[in-house]
Amino acid sequence: MTFDSKREWQRYLELRTLERAGEIESLQRQVAFELAPAVVIQGRKRPALRYIADFVYREKGETWATVEDVKGKVTEGYRIKRHLMAVRGIQIKEVR
Repeated sequence: MTFDSKREWQRYLELRTLERAGEIESLQRQVAFELAPAVVIQGRKRPALRYIADFVYREKGETWATVEDVKGKVTEGYRIKRHLMAVRGIQIKEVR
C-alpha cells in the first residue's frame, strides 16, 4: 500500500488496531465522494469534482460512517471540498 504521508500510514495502523479490537468496523481507504458531476464549460469538458477521504469506517454502536482525513496543512482546495461535504450533511473528522 502507498500512503501520502508518514502520518497517514501511522493513522492507518492505529485504525487497523481499533478494527481488530472491535472498536470500529468496515475500514476503507481512499474513498471517493462525488461533489459535483462533470460539466462542459466554454466547450471544454471538465471532470466531476471529487473529494477523496483518507479513511471511512463505522465506530462501534454508530449508525453513520465516520469520514476521516489526515491533515498536515489545510489548503484552500480542501476548505472548499470540506464545505461541499458539509452541504451534503457529511462532517469530516480531521486528524493532525
